[in-house]
Amino acid sequence: MNAVEPPQSANAAPPGSSEAPKAQAWGDHASATLRRVGATRRIAAACVATVLLGGCAMGPMREDPFEPMNRVSYKVHQQIDGKIVKPVAEAYVQYTPTIVRTAVSNFFGNIDDMFSFVNDVLQGKPDKAGNDLGRVITNTGFGVLGLIDIAGSANIPKGNEDFGQTFGVWGIPQGPYLFIPVFGPTTVRDGSGWLIRGYASPVNFINDAPTRDVLWALNLVDLRASALQTENVLNQAALDPYTFIRRSYLQRREYLVYDGKPPPPKEDEQ
Repeated sequence: MNAVEPPQSANAAPPGSSEAPKAQAWGDHASATLRRVGATRRIAAACVATVLLGGCAMGPMREDPFEPMNRVSYKVHQQIDGKIVKPVAEAYVQYTPTIVRTAVSNFFGNIDDMFSFVNDVLQGKPDKAGNDLGRVITNTGFGVLGLIDIAGSANIPKGNEDFGQTFGVWGIPQGPYLFIPVFGPTTVRDGSGWLIRGYASPVNFINDAPTRDVLWALNLVDLRASALQTENVLNQAALDPYTFIRRSYLQRREYLVYDGKPPPPKEDEQ
């Protein structure tokens, strides 16, 4: 696949700037990640297709053939989340200054932008690729490694593309719905994408294991803290939270794959 050359951001660090090496390092990492993903594209597609063929034969429900297992996983998740993850996230919100929490979210959001750029290229979306690359260069070079979202203040939009969406654009079916404790709802297609993202994440290349583990844990707590406000909506809106989460997740993922214009359902799916 030919790489799409994104437009150069007006906010990128000038060649003589002391921040230029930092931005160049992130650009090199993005390029290396793109090459790694391109090399594994056919392997990932084959693996997903194999799992899909096995999963579709497990039960009559097209979307959730593993529902009994998933419901057990959901109950396990509720126990782990209620006794460990949620209290930690609540304490994090209560005792950590807002400016620090914002910086943490911006840091991991900057990594998300880097992967969004890669997936923009893989999906053939040059405009989004230019925006996301501009965000990474700007926030990494001038925003202290992404701790400050300068690109957001400059109204540079986020692409919010991921490998699961890319697989969908490539025509790979989503496969069975899965609920994984702590991780949450996913599908075979999306879960495969998250495995690639986790492997290629800059955090995963930190040699110091304690530092790496702390960053992964901080990312989890940050994500859980951002979901605290939506929990009341779930509890009030759903008689069966499991079914509500499944439907909401699958509908949202379809919406994202088709950029807000999903095809009408087939007659046998209505």
